[in-house]
Amino acid sequence: MNFNAVNNIDVLETWVKKALKIKKKPLKNKKLGKNKTLGLLFFNSSLRTRLSTQKAALNLGMNVMVMNFTNEGWTLEFEEGAVMNSGASEHIKEAAAVVSQYCDVIAIRAFAGLVDKEKDNAEIVLSSFIKYATVPIINMESATGHPLQALADAITIEEFKPKHRPKVVLTWAPHPKALPQAVANSFVEMMQLQKNMDFVITHPKGYELNPEITKDSKIEYDQDKAFENADFIYAKNWSNYIEYGQITNSDPNWTVTAEKMKLTNDAKFMHCLPVRRNMIVSDEVIDGPNSIVIEQANNRTFAAQLVLQKILKK
Repeated sequence: MNFNAVNNIDVLETWVKKALKIKKKPLKNKKLGKNKTLGLLFFNSSLRTRLSTQKAALNLGMNVMVMNFTNEGWTLEFEEGAVMNSGASEHIKEAAAVVSQYCDVIAIRAFAGLVDKEKDNAEIVLSSFIKYATVPIINMESATGHPLQALADAITIEEFKPKHRPKVVLTWAPHPKALPQAVANSFVEMMQLQKNMDFVITHPKGYELNPEITKDSKIEYDQDKAFENADFIYAKNWSNYIEYGQITNSDPNWTVTAEKMKLTNDAKFMHCLPVRRNMIVSDEVIDGPNSIVIEQANNRTFAAQLVLQKILKK
């Protein structure tokens, strides 16, 4: 069993309920991972993903090994039939096979390059490990998706949702750097699995996500209109998907402020973190009583623990 995308979740409601049970008794299955090893391979930086996944593994009694390919591992070659006479020192074929001998489960984190859309959509790093490894693979954020984050988001919404049919809004916000679409993509895919919820995506014109992912999800270009009567506001930046990887809008009017939040139904504020304060969201909002970003981050552990449990029980 691999966990590389939101579509690996068969019944979201069932997964969320199981995760909440784990949260109540996180050490209940402490012996499940005995003598099993989780390998965490990072091609990009991490805080919550690394620590929460490691904590989840420890809760299950697993051993954990961590390697940062940014400064520790050999540069890998992913091209089939490549003549390796330049930068790369090791081919993924050997690397994945060798790591599979040391680990019972491998988790990979490798962001989009935001230069070549076709290359990023091919998910070369993640897909190569899935192809050549002989153990289950977990996606800790890839070029196009972050399913562990989306699962944690679903858990968080379940915990804080009102009794009435909730309205959830994913809003774009400005950022000084070009960021991938991965978190937004997986959040959209997760919301499409939700029942009895209204979902709206709001962003400036031209910042549409991949239409193969958004499908028939409602898109509203007027942020104020989108915020009306919302119960959850999930803020996230992503770079332009059409003019791939570019920043074509930095309008500060898209920042989530206290004034914007007054348009909502006393909405909870969500963000995957890290967050650029007073650019993505004002201090007043993220420090306010309706901010649930810390609780959201805490749920990363139980999302990862659920995935690991399912893999270990196979």
